Order: sequence, then structure tokens, then C-alpha cells
Amino acid sequence: MVRTRFAPSPTGFLHIGGARTALFSWAYAKRHGGKFSLRIEDTDLERSTPEAVQAILDGMQWLGLDYDGGEPYYQTRHMDRYKEVIQQMLSEGKAYHCYCTPEELDVMREAQRARGEKPRYDGRWRDSQETPPAGVRPVVRFRNPLDGEVAWHDLVKGRIAIVNAELDDLIIARADGVPTYNFCVVVDDWDMGITHVIRGDDHVNNTPRQINILRALGAPVPQYAHLSMILGDDGQKLSKRHGAVSVMQYPEEGYLKEAVLNYLARLGWSHGDEEIFSIPQFCEWFDLDHITPSAAQFNTEKLRWLNQHYMKVANNDDLAKLTEPFLLEMGLPPAPPETVATIVGVLKDRVHTLRELAASADYFFRRVTPSDDLKTRHLNPKVNEALGALKEKLKDIDIKEPAEWSVYSINLKITEVLEKHKLTMPALAMALRTIIAGRSQTPPIDIVLQLIGRDEVLARMDAYLAS
Repeated sequence: MVRTRFAPSPTGFLHIGGARTALFSWAYAKRHGGKFSLRIEDTDLERSTPEAVQAILDGMQWLGLDYDGGEPYYQTRHMDRYKEVIQQMLSEGKAYHCYCTPEELDVMREAQRARGEKPRYDGRWRDSQETPPAGVRPVVRFRNPLDGEVAWHDLVKGRIAIVNAELDDLIIARADGVPTYNFCVVVDDWDMGITHVIRGDDHVNNTPRQINILRALGAPVPQYAHLSMILGDDGQKLSKRHGAVSVMQYPEEGYLKEAVLNYLARLGWSHGDEEIFSIPQFCEWFDLDHITPSAAQFNTEKLRWLNQHYMKVANNDDLAKLTEPFLLEMGLPPAPPETVATIVGVLKDRVHTLRELAASADYFFRRVTPSDDLKTRHLNPKVNEALGALKEKLKDIDIKEPAEWSVYSINLKITEVLEKHKLTMPALAMALRTIIAGRSQTPPIDIVLQLIGRDEVLARMDAYLAS
């Protein structure tokens, strides 16, 4: 059975690159009817924080990437297991104690640099018969093979081979007894039965060391797939300067989960020319053969375009629920869900995010003061006369029956005023937008008036005409 894992270190938020790795690992397991696990690699006690763990869990939950077992696999809960394996390796001669002090290691590396060599541990305690120095707590090093090479067929990058002579004897337990990252990863993958390791290519250099340790333990070696990095719009490595790099910034900025997942799926993977697809469809299509080994480029405008698409096709009631927190954040008064859904329905084609949607809806919920520039451009005595006449005609619409205050009846009154006052529709519509919405762009003005309601429309017209 296929078993994959996503194994972040809780030293910060879940970033966009990690989210893509999680999605690909999750989808690969889904495609093959396998298991997907979340492993929190929290052995770096100085940098790992509960807040970072929660940020990872929140990001996974928002994305909908469910993992097996009901809860994550925490490395710190398996320290006894790591130490047990280390003792086994020491007893079998597959690891040894090294008593080099930090100062000795510094001197060793400086001498190597002076000779033009690559700085590395020289193995001086590997087969040493010397008496250990008093007062020095040793580290434990893995006895890496001296000859041959370690090679694997990377499912993204192809064959990769490293000669063992390039690898020194890795520290697998520090002087305080705490196992190191590369060692814990190996034992975890073994114990969890991981068959496919899908991760970022910043781990390529760790892979030969991990394979050698697995082989020394007699453990099965997973298949590896290393994903290339994600670049920003400017072609540089994705970082904070590119904007939202934390997954949880996307819901805060008003992006839909479906759009973010769809976009992540296309970062370095493709299925023909398909751009828009559901996550079930993605899981059905996903394979490792169509992941590009070259870097993927994050395009914010493409994500915004995708988000706009998903907003356009979304159910208005569902979209209204998602938009409501943004409306409340703006201090707008609560409105009946059906009202919000209707407003959302007429605005969603014009915006790219939920936050933009809320910002574009403010005039439906409160009066907005138009700028002087807007008034100068669209209001004049002739238009004011027509507005006064329109106000009186709108008063005549009977609202005892809600259906009477309709787009049809409003449009009829506007047409009558246009004919009498010899105005064009754009001239009157822009004037109405200015005094009713405080802006120059809205949905068709008759729809805007109908949604705001007769009494509020008349009140806003009165407020302007009386000023």
C-alpha cells in the first residue's frame, strides 16, 4: 500500500511551498488508495513552538487535507525509540562515539580549507583505540560507507548518485543525547512504513545520508520525489516580500480554498492544458510523471483570476456566508442572509476576492459620501433638476407590495425623466451612482436602487438635493 507523509518543522507558519508539498503527498495517496500522514518534526526544541504547530494544523484544516490516524505523529513523543535504535547501531558497530570538541572541529576544518579541501569530519574517532578524554561528552556518528556510491531514481529529477567518499560520518545524536534531524526522519519513515517521500528539493542533499542509514538498519528504502522550489513573480525565491506566503493569509485576504488548491496543484504539475479542475478530479489525474523538475513560478494575477472564477460559479448563499466576516470587519451593520446573498450575486463578477467583494458592497449597507471630484464630474444644475424630478416619480411607486419596487418600475421612471429632460442614460446613471453609492462604478443603476430600497434611496437623494 502507498503511504506518504507531510513532515513540517513547527518553527513558523505553513508556507505556500509546504502547502504544495502537502497537497501533492495527500493527492498521491488518494490516487492510489493509500495512507497519508502528518508528522510534526519538533525535535528542534529551541525553535519549535505550540503556535507554529497550531498554524500548521490550521492551514491543513483550511485546505481540507485530512490525514490518517486522527492526530499528527509528533517526533518528540518517540525519543525512546530513537535512542533504542542508536544503542542498537552502537552495539552492532554501525555507529560510534566521537569525542572531538567544537574547537578541534574548527581547527580541522580550517586546515582543510587551507589545503583547498572540502571542510568535513575526518573520521578520526571512527576506529580510534585512544582512551576517551575525561570530561568530554561524545556525540554519536553514523559509520557511513567509505566506498562505492549511493544512488536512487528520483521520481521527479531522475537518477541521482553521490559517491560515499563525499559523505562524512553524520552525527546522529548530539552530546546531550538528543537525536538529530536526519536520523529521526529515517526511523520515522521506517516505523511509519512510508513508501513514497514527496518533499522539496532542499532535501536532496539529505537523501543519500538517509538512504545509507536505512540500509544499515536493514530497513526498506522509500521512493523519493523532490519538488523544485517556487519562485515569486520576479523570478526570485518566494519569500515574505512577495506578499502572502503563509497559507492562512489567503483566507484572511479573501481567497477561496478551492482556488488556492487549484492553483497549488498547477504549480509545477500539469494535465494537458487543463487549468480549472476540482480536487477530486485532481486526485484522479495526479501522478509524479508530470511534475516538472524546473522551478515553478508563483503568479499572483493567475491566482486572482482563478479566485474570481470560483467566486463567479459559487452559490450565492455560500458566498454570502464567506463574505459576512469581511462586512462585519468593515463595521457594516448585519443584514438578513438573503439580502447579503442577493447583493453578493450582483457584485461577484466584478471582483477577485471576498475582501474586494465586501469593500465594493459598502454602499448597500450605509451611506457613502462622494468625493468632490466625483461630484464635479457628474453633477450639475441640469442633472440636479432631473434628479429632483426622478425623486418625485420614485415616490409614486407603491411599496406596499414588495414586487412593485422592481427593476422594471424603476427603469420605467428613469426613462420618463430622461425623455422629459433630454438627458442620456449615462449622464443620469453616473449622477445617481455618485449620490447613492459614492462611486462611479456599480452594477446597473436600476438594480442598485432596487436592492437599496425605496425609502433609503429617497433619503439619500433628499440629503443631496437639500445640500
